[in-house]
Amino acid sequence: MNHRDRIKLISLLSLFSFVGLLGHTNNITLADEAAVAVPSEIQAGPRALSRAFRLAARKATPSVVTILSYGQPVAGAKPNQSDDSSTDEEDTNEDNENDDTDSSSSNAQDANQLTGLGSGVIVSKTGMVITNNHVIVGAKRVVVQLSDETEIEATEVYGDAASDVATLKIAIPQEEWLAGVRMVDADIANSDLIEIGDWVLAIGSPFRLDATVSAGIISAKDRTLGRIRRGRLIQTDAAINPGNSGGPLINLDGDVVAINTAIATRNGGYQGIGFAIPINQAKWIAEELAAHGKVRRAAIGIIMAELKPRIARQFKLPAGIGILAYQVIENSAAQRAGIQPLDVITEFAGERVNKPSNLQRIVERSPIGSFQEVVVLRRGEKMKLEIEIASLEDPTLTQVKDEEEKDDTVETETNEDVSGEDSEEAESEESELE
Repeated sequence: MNHRDRIKLISLLSLFSFVGLLGHTNNITLADEAAVAVPSEIQAGPRALSRAFRLAARKATPSVVTILSYGQPVAGAKPNQSDDSSTDEEDTNEDNENDDTDSSSSNAQDANQLTGLGSGVIVSKTGMVITNNHVIVGAKRVVVQLSDETEIEATEVYGDAASDVATLKIAIPQEEWLAGVRMVDADIANSDLIEIGDWVLAIGSPFRLDATVSAGIISAKDRTLGRIRRGRLIQTDAAINPGNSGGPLINLDGDVVAINTAIATRNGGYQGIGFAIPINQAKWIAEELAAHGKVRRAAIGIIMAELKPRIARQFKLPAGIGILAYQVIENSAAQRAGIQPLDVITEFAGERVNKPSNLQRIVERSPIGSFQEVVVLRRGEKMKLEIEIASLEDPTLTQVKDEEEKDDTVETETNEDVSGEDSEEAESEESELE
């Protein structure tokens, strides 16, 4: 064997050894993959999440109820349909599938005629239920169906169209109580603490399928819709369908973080964009309705603008340092306190504010007639002022004037202090949903 043949033989032996080693390696890899097909460390994440979903739903579902509305007007436009692309999730045709009323009938409906269906959640041991205003608006009779299918007629039914929140009261009849029927109230979370990306579950009665659970995340916060004039909304991709209105959005602890209310859609059905009212906001409104039959909102009488970079540059101010008092209503509480146009409000009632929604929330929940401290920046100088809180109906009235003139006062609608943001920003947000 010459030198060249010897080199060829060594090369072939080396190649066969490499192929054999490669085959052996592949066999080990395949064997390893078969052996670790379902390792506990890989399954731990999904299994833990599944268990969290299961436990959260199990905890919250007993407090979720179905709302049956009777005798609502049905002629004309659908009362719960939005006039823009961000439509209400309640499909009136679906909810009124048992409605045999001829289209030529009058608005007057029989109190026994089922005209609307939605969801709700029990939030107190005394029987307070929170739902959406559009679920019960105009109803002659409202019935609450508990998770065990017991039906109880609701009393003290109140709604607030501006926020789309409604509250009602239920009490278990003695015979039902003796039969073992009980109410279960939900645990309430602090909705100010939720973050984008948090897991949430929506529970309700979509298409009359009681106690249906869907999962998603918090997609965004501080959203606005045209038909909900007061307050900001949470956006979620948890499936919300006809019948979910008024039902809870819960976190993985099974605590309520929001009340489902609307979807953005092009076809009338779920398309991955739903909206819910933060529970802190909904609970405050419900308590106002239960105690007074209406929501007593406060105001100070300014038009606000958020100091986003574009606006901040326009007024030569640092971005995000506070809220720009763009205009001050004449004779308003703000003007009497000494607030001037282009002042920057940095604190109100001891809380830092840098978003109009935060300031609006603090102001509107302040007791009318109370005095609150407000900190402003004016041409670089920090100033502390004291402001007397007025009512939203007329931010120029003081408590003294209100008492003196209460017999002669005519309530007027004031829009200047409602949105808590400049109109251009509001329009741009809403157009994104179209």
